[in-house]
Amino acid sequence: MTVEALRWQGDALELLDQRLLPDRISYVTCRDAVQVATAIRDMVVRGAPAIGCAAAFGIALDPKEASYEVLAKSRPTAVNLFWALERMRRARDKRAEAEAIFAEDLAVNRAIGANGAKLIPRGARILTYCNTGALATAGHGTALGVVRSARDKAISVIACETRPYLQGARLTAWECMQEAIPCTLITDNMAGYLMSRKEVDLVIVGADRIAANGDTANKIGTYTLAVLARRHGLPFYVAAPLSTFDAKIADGSLIPIEERPADEVTGYRGTRWAPEGVAVRNPAFDVTPAELITALVCEKGVVQAPDREKIRSLLD
Repeated sequence: MTVEALRWQGDALELLDQRLLPDRISYVTCRDAVQVATAIRDMVVRGAPAIGCAAAFGIALDPKEASYEVLAKSRPTAVNLFWALERMRRARDKRAEAEAIFAEDLAVNRAIGANGAKLIPRGARILTYCNTGALATAGHGTALGVVRSARDKAISVIACETRPYLQGARLTAWECMQEAIPCTLITDNMAGYLMSRKEVDLVIVGADRIAANGDTANKIGTYTLAVLARRHGLPFYVAAPLSTFDAKIADGSLIPIEERPADEVTGYRGTRWAPEGVAVRNPAFDVTPAELITALVCEKGVVQAPDREKIRSLLD
């Protein structure tokens, strides 16, 4: 990607404003932790690994104790945020540690891509969800990073639009087009139809938190795709770094699920399509039980049929 989600300038963090894509490329400059936390909360930057990197740079800019609390409150579900803050708390040289977190994430993503590419058959039609590419990470991506690493196998992507924030339509489709990766955009409710017509070969998604038993929180709608994939006998893969695994959470029922503002559902960018006063629910994530996951892909390798024992061994 020639466009970077995060740019560290030493005295400021520049964040690609992903709310404006694909229409316009613009960067938001953050000079303290409050500005970084606001950018995370308002979806200027999104994607679990990118949120973790941004939070680390927020501490590098503003290492006072209150900054940790401000950043921790920005988004509740993605555990990478809390992992990065804890790592920054232990570090003596905050700036060097933030830079290390960023560099390591890029290396980890490339390792995930290499491991996941081994699972992808030649000519595969890959259904993916939300955005898990360079825009959601330090670079390369997790689930979309696997696609990048397998592109010499003549693969193609089917990108679900990902309501209500349209990360698939606005971001994943844009990333694929930037790199000439064949991509077809569909609405979320078309996935089952394509699966029933045998037009999908596998599903691969990212994750915002993986519990100790393998249950996985990801963008709302992921659970539906996992159920559909099981019904149609398709592999359902989850690609995520070890920083997304949370051994302190026993199972998915304990993962905190963020509820976001109603206006993300009732309209978009100033256009309203729902009646005034209608009640709205907007959970940003759902949980896919481990039993529906064919394999987890991380920088250490591939965990087939994940369960508590296998994840414990992975994290040891």
